[in-house]
Amino acid sequence: MTPLPEAFVESMRRSLGNEAEELFAALDTPASVTIRHNPAKRVAQFDGESVGWSPWGLYLSERPQFTLDPLIHAGAYYVQEASSQFLCHLLRGDNLDGCRLLDMCAAPGGKTTIYSSLVGRGGLVVANDISHSRALALSDNVQRWGMGNVVVCCNEPSHIAAFEEWFDVVAVDAPCSGEGMFRKMEEARQEWSEASVMQCAQRQREILREAWRALRPGGKLIYSTCTFNAEEDEGVVRWLTEEYGDDIVAAERVEVEDAWGIRRCDIGPFQCFHFYPHLARGEGFFAAVAVKRVGPTRRVTPKPRRKVMTNIATKDIREVSRWMAGDRELSFRVVGDIIYAYDAAAVEDVAMLASSLSVIYSGVACGQIFKGRLKPEHPLALFVGRSSDVVPEVELSLEDAINYLRRQDIDANQFAEGINVVKYRGLAIGYVKRIGMRCNNMYPKALRIQKL
Repeated sequence: MTPLPEAFVESMRRSLGNEAEELFAALDTPASVTIRHNPAKRVAQFDGESVGWSPWGLYLSERPQFTLDPLIHAGAYYVQEASSQFLCHLLRGDNLDGCRLLDMCAAPGGKTTIYSSLVGRGGLVVANDISHSRALALSDNVQRWGMGNVVVCCNEPSHIAAFEEWFDVVAVDAPCSGEGMFRKMEEARQEWSEASVMQCAQRQREILREAWRALRPGGKLIYSTCTFNAEEDEGVVRWLTEEYGDDIVAAERVEVEDAWGIRRCDIGPFQCFHFYPHLARGEGFFAAVAVKRVGPTRRVTPKPRRKVMTNIATKDIREVSRWMAGDRELSFRVVGDIIYAYDAAAVEDVAMLASSLSVIYSGVACGQIFKGRLKPEHPLALFVGRSSDVVPEVELSLEDAINYLRRQDIDANQFAEGINVVKYRGLAIGYVKRIGMRCNNMYPKALRIQKL
């Protein structure tokens, strides 16, 4: 592996003293392999050791071929580095049910899926990324997770902040110099420079200005990076305390266990946490949390620029509702020519966001009505609120499941005529349509497994 950048080595020696040598040694050891289960789709698939700060996290003894595991395509788990799962612990104990949460720099979606699980059915996660291609990948991961409570958008932070004092929680996992990835990614070492550190710190401050605008009084701000240096971590937090002063107050104290190896470094009202690979079982990570002081809320929303969502006919609502489990109050809207489902408590918020922002995906894409019947879209199969009583559901062998995910032919005899849900180990992975003696594989071409 490429040697650690010399300027980084000197910086860490200034910051950590003799302890820096332990960090450098750790960065040349193999990284842990960790996953995080989806609590709404829990299936026992792997043996491993629990991640202390994550109720759904698991260390694996080796790295399997995740691409060839149908359960990852079903949204049963997410491959996520252990340290970044600390966001679960930062929000532990908070009553997030029904809250609005902004994930300002969300792709590829690991933290978004954490938040999606935490806010519950009536909550809403707005997951933003300024890169369109990254936002599309984020959308795919949100659809697999299947909670139906996320709006994926692609906007500059200033556009999101036009929803002023609108969010209960704002999380900024900021673009950074990536020092925490030096153990896992060769290119992180090659691309690092002192100039990039300073550029990232400036960009982080710009994003946080907009994040602060979007946060309501009494709301919680979470700032995180995957880097070690003080310029992007402690330095940015100190800038926040100087910029917003008395408007920042401490959140309820977050306790961490000594055995976790997390180093606490609180700054003013901010509780701050450093993950160093020679101390904690994970990659480099930094997180800080505080609260905006309670006061009058001047919630502002931008003037709508377009109407994206339209109502659907009552008879069509009845047809789509057949596909939904009865314990969830949903509303349906048409976007383009596709019917989408939203939790009733959040649908007007989604409509407001879509009228002003560049929304890539939201809610659950259900499908289109043809001759009075719903032709289902793939995300509906993965939705945790879908009824299992509408069409036949067929359990596939591992071989057939992988062939299905590759969009290859599978034996039609195991399916009933018409639409069938295909499952692996009890979790849906998509649809097939049997027509006579042939089987139409409905798995999206863009998602098919191409790995041999």
